[in-house]
Amino acid sequence: MFGFSKLAPIHEFKTYDQWRHRFMQRRLRLGILFGLFYLVTFLPLDTLKYLTAGRNPFDLWWIVTNLVRIALLLFCLRLVRKNVYRPRRIMAVFLVASWSISLLHRFHETYMGLASNTPIADPDLFSWALSFITQATLVPVGWPLHLISQLGVLVYYFVVNPLLGLQVVSPGLPAASLLLNTFWICCICNCSVYFYEKLSRENFTTNRQLLEAQEKSERLLLNILPGPIAEQLKQSPDIIAESFADVTVLFADIVNFTQMTETRSAASLVKFLNQVFSRFDRLAEHYGLEKIKTIGDAYMVAAGLPQPQNNHVAAVAAMAVDMQKTLEDFNAETGQDIALRIGIHTGPVVAGVIGLKKFAYDLWGDTVNTASRMESHGVPNRIQISEATYRRLLACGESYEFYPRGPIIIKGKGSMVTYLMAPLSTEQSS
Repeated sequence: MFGFSKLAPIHEFKTYDQWRHRFMQRRLRLGILFGLFYLVTFLPLDTLKYLTAGRNPFDLWWIVTNLVRIALLLFCLRLVRKNVYRPRRIMAVFLVASWSISLLHRFHETYMGLASNTPIADPDLFSWALSFITQATLVPVGWPLHLISQLGVLVYYFVVNPLLGLQVVSPGLPAASLLLNTFWICCICNCSVYFYEKLSRENFTTNRQLLEAQEKSERLLLNILPGPIAEQLKQSPDIIAESFADVTVLFADIVNFTQMTETRSAASLVKFLNQVFSRFDRLAEHYGLEKIKTIGDAYMVAAGLPQPQNNHVAAVAAMAVDMQKTLEDFNAETGQDIALRIGIHTGPVVAGVIGLKKFAYDLWGDTVNTASRMESHGVPNRIQISEATYRRLLACGESYEFYPRGPIIIKGKGSMVTYLMAPLSTEQSS
């Protein structure tokens, strides 16, 4: 409810040290609040005892000590309020908060010993064990800090107290027994913290590796399928099929590619296609189009799916023009003379993913066939569009030159009126 134990997902942390820092911040807040509640609950009882038991100065010193401890814990709580990566501050807060609980209690033992007739700093093993075990439970990382905290208490008790003239062992508690009890309390706490942190580090590393593998799989999946389709496929393995009433499909094909295969090596052909189609991929991403697939030297892209797109006809037309410019630049860079045929048609399609293995997002319908025929019956280095696409471009006010062809005989379609589209010349556009 308060967010003390809630930690941000591991993928938000690049390193284990960053995760541990945030973990310590949250656990320190929780531990400090526990310490404050503990001291505040005893404060009324201590005050009542002081007022009803003859105003004993020892009780007054104890109340003052607890007030100082509360003030220190409030100061520490303020320092860890913000999630800023400051490791040294966190270390200092840990030690101050720890010593405000454990070391200030020893100050009271010293005061009691100096003020009494018998100069003995009577050890309270219960409070030692409670403070050490509590901090090891609430902040189970950074075992060197725990060791420093414990050594601070032990050095004060076993070194400072004797320098002040106090005995550090009461008559009923042998020194060896006190040392052994203290050693084992510290040993158990530090071993517990050490093994917890070792497990946490291994868990962080494993989770990071799993997360990186998942992100890599996500990237690969998104390279194969559109984002919404990939998400839908992860949720349900059923057949995915949707009808789209209005999309624009583009086919592009490299002219005389078959002859090129006879004179080039396989590696050279693959490298060539990769160079050309990679440039087309960047154009498709720029215009927000969906690359459907490549078949040999044919490149297929669509707009208006899987997410509707208001200007899909204009976007495909603009990409077609840029594809020609891109191929011209490629020819100039490589000294080649590669020609491209492009065909475009607009209409309804069915799109989806079928099968059980090697998923691929594909399109079906007469619109796809017509777009393919616009390409195959086209002219090298020209863009051929159907009458439906032509009318849509006119309706949306796009500025291109259109040259009617036809009617011409299209395989499987019969006689059709088509248009060759080209960008306006500089003089016309001005």
